[in-house]
Amino acid sequence: MSKIATEFGIDEALKILGVEAINNGTSTGSSNFSSGEIIESYSPVDGALIGKVRATTSDDFEKVMSSATAAFADWRKKPAPLRGEVVRQFGDKLREKKEALGKLVSYEMGKSYQEGLGEVQEMIDICDFAVGLSRQLHGLTMHSERPGHRMYEQYHPLGVVGIISAFNFPVAVWAWNTALAWICGDVCIWKPSEKTPMCGIACQNIAAEVFKANDLPEGICNLINGDYKVGEMMTKDTRIPLISATGSTRMGKIVAKEVAGRLGNTLLELGGNNAIIVTPDADVKMTVIGAVFGAVGTAGQRCTSTRRLIIHEDMYDQVKDAVVAAYGQLRIGNPLDENNHVGPIIDTDAVAMYESALEKVVAEGGNVIVKGGVLSGEGYESGCYVKPAIAEAKNTFEIVQHETFAPILYLLKYSGELENALALQNGVAQGLSSAIMTNNLREAEAFLSVAGSDCGIANVNIGTSGAEIGGAFGGEKETGGGRESGSDAWKVYMRRQTNTINYTTELPLAQGIKFDL
Repeated sequence: MSKIATEFGIDEALKILGVEAINNGTSTGSSNFSSGEIIESYSPVDGALIGKVRATTSDDFEKVMSSATAAFADWRKKPAPLRGEVVRQFGDKLREKKEALGKLVSYEMGKSYQEGLGEVQEMIDICDFAVGLSRQLHGLTMHSERPGHRMYEQYHPLGVVGIISAFNFPVAVWAWNTALAWICGDVCIWKPSEKTPMCGIACQNIAAEVFKANDLPEGICNLINGDYKVGEMMTKDTRIPLISATGSTRMGKIVAKEVAGRLGNTLLELGGNNAIIVTPDADVKMTVIGAVFGAVGTAGQRCTSTRRLIIHEDMYDQVKDAVVAAYGQLRIGNPLDENNHVGPIIDTDAVAMYESALEKVVAEGGNVIVKGGVLSGEGYESGCYVKPAIAEAKNTFEIVQHETFAPILYLLKYSGELENALALQNGVAQGLSSAIMTNNLREAEAFLSVAGSDCGIANVNIGTSGAEIGGAFGGEKETGGGRESGSDAWKVYMRRQTNTINYTTELPLAQGIKFDL
């Protein structure tokens, strides 16, 4: 273990989570197996090797599918409140291991320890939500046009749910899907990002412990590891009716095409290009807090990160100066040290994309007002630490139109009415999160109206990031259109069935059709 890992208790956290230095990486229930290639996980915090897993082979995948389909046959028959009790126990296990798992998330992914703890709290919250939901998987009743008939609809489990998650939220997004899928009577196969495999192993261990304690079949919770080739095993498999995939728009389009080709279902959470509109009636202090956290939280690697700050010309200089001043107070370094605001980005490939984006915005005519750059020297040996940057730009710049997963904030100026700002905000291909800073009720309501924000998430006087699990999470356009977490997002994990019951001795046909024999 590295000096940082020892000092901040990572070695102890790995023991608590049952994560071995070398792990098979393919799991069904509590059994591990794999003969695939070794995947090494290095921390962006200090560049140290955390552990190794083996990639899932096609033979491994068949074992997982066999176990999952067998488990589904039993699990779907359990009453939903009983399934809820199991999820409750899983949430309690997460509470016990919150600190350890939060540290692993921080160390393997690079987000601050506080954000790591927050991510585990999201897992706990969705478990609590799902437990209540287990007694509310309701359908509707409706009146039949035929005498002596009753109609209603109900929801049944889909089957095996495939989950593909991204590195930036290595545990929470899996839990969003898994907790609801389990409640609905589904079983899950999860492929975490190959950049954060140890978090996947840790979560699998916690879940397997709960299912074993309840004497439930192996295969309700399954883990596979590897790159996109392993993901393709799921997307091509007709035995998996739903693929929930989180990642880039490019990846999502590939997944959508493959799954649609076999008439399967997809839940896609893809790219974001999120903006905060700042009107003349905005509270500048609140604006700075929302914009800065939105832009630099998780080192700009949230799908809901603030990429664009659209500021009215009357407020432009004041807001710009305040945000620039706030950036001057940021402390960049080891994310396990709670004195720091910003940790590393995920790897050196991401660093290269960050540098390329800053070069492109200048080439297109932008003005970098808070200089970026890669940090080096003591404490930055991993090569993954970069300075959060700010550039004045135009919405029409090609680089502004695309999502760069790094802490780069673009300042855009608008004049005139709110409609002009909305045109800028909506004038990108993505449609995930949005926000407006204003104390003007009319502006706030216009922003939320049918002619306002075209995003799946629209906030007033808070930033673009930091969604709660109670609301459905997701976006429109190239963000994919999927919804996870709260509200009625559970319905995507179930199949809908309409039922008609005739309790008479006659057989009248609908629409008054006559068919006498």
